[in-house]
Amino acid sequence: MNWAARLWSRTLRSSFSTLIEANIEKPYHLVSVACGFPKNILRSKYKPGKFGDDAWFITSTKKADIIGVADGVGGWRSYGIDPGEFASFLMKTCERLVQCAHFNPTSPVSLLSHSYCELLENKRSISGSSTACVLILNRENSTLYTANIGDSGFIVVRGGQIVHRSEEQQHYFNTPFQLSLPPPGLDNVLSDRPESADTMNFPVEKGDIILVATDGVFDNVPMKLLVDTLSEVEGEADPVKLQMCANSIALIARSLSFDSDFMSPFSINARRNNINTMGGKPDDITVVLASVVI
Repeated sequence: MNWAARLWSRTLRSSFSTLIEANIEKPYHLVSVACGFPKNILRSKYKPGKFGDDAWFITSTKKADIIGVADGVGGWRSYGIDPGEFASFLMKTCERLVQCAHFNPTSPVSLLSHSYCELLENKRSISGSSTACVLILNRENSTLYTANIGDSGFIVVRGGQIVHRSEEQQHYFNTPFQLSLPPPGLDNVLSDRPESADTMNFPVEKGDIILVATDGVFDNVPMKLLVDTLSEVEGEADPVKLQMCANSIALIARSLSFDSDFMSPFSINARRNNINTMGGKPDDITVVLASVVI
């Protein structure tokens, strides 16, 4: 009798514990993948976190998931400066600072600002310019915090529609906002502050698909095609299937960028600015794709 009572008691406790665990809301987190291509594949050497002059990172802490992209301004090459070094330093420093005690999971602008300050104070001067887009999913409140400088950016797809997207920042056509550090003696250079970033925050839902990309994607792939492709992996938690989707978007962007007969988003915008052009825009391409899962 005592044995049966003890067994029954243990069964009740186990069932009660299972019921409590089932009712506890698990925090959302991101399953993230990346893909891309340098504009000139034959001349570019592979480096982790880089595609040509583009740079990216994916990282996480116990309280947050963080992703970011940056696009080094190619014009610096004519001054003998590697355009990708600035963007790479910026993203690598963001990735490292996430693990520091002062990291704020609600302020991607602060993360960018601290990274930019380290770049300015670096003993070895790293000249150049870069756009940047950083997103932080705060697991404690299921809210996505975003900061975007320039013409890289993000879209969030839910139910086959864009529910959130970044705002492109341009001084004038094809001249985006950018963080800069000119070499000594060159003062007349566009330079924006991290605090000038376009910022947003909004709650996410399970199954949301987030695309973060450089302008090599947005200048070449029509938005409807992007949304249709992303909709195919809504709610997907399998990183292999997400990687296949990211690969597909990167390949589409690269193919269209070299299509001289295609009326690309870049060409459409150029014509709006009285520039008669046709075709895609060859560029480095970076795709970071993330799915919101439990």
